[in-house]
Amino acid sequence: MAVEKQFGERVRALRLAIGLSQEELAFKSGMHRTYLGGIERGERNPSLRNIAAIAKALGVTLPQLFLFAAPEIREK
Repeated sequence: MAVEKQFGERVRALRLAIGLSQEELAFKSGMHRTYLGGIERGERNPSLRNIAAIAKALGVTLPQLFLFAAPEIREK
């Protein structure tokens, strides 16, 4: 799965977990609702500045926002 899609699914899951609509999260993060929708669908590749704004609006740290990407540890 593409990283944009994984990131978008993570943003959506966190948004829904705290009961925000896309419009509310977009407002809190300072972006347009349609742009945020594109992020959630994996159609957009947001800048670091926008990623930080999304994390702040969701009330999570950047590492928490990227927990979907935790690599699997393989033993040698």
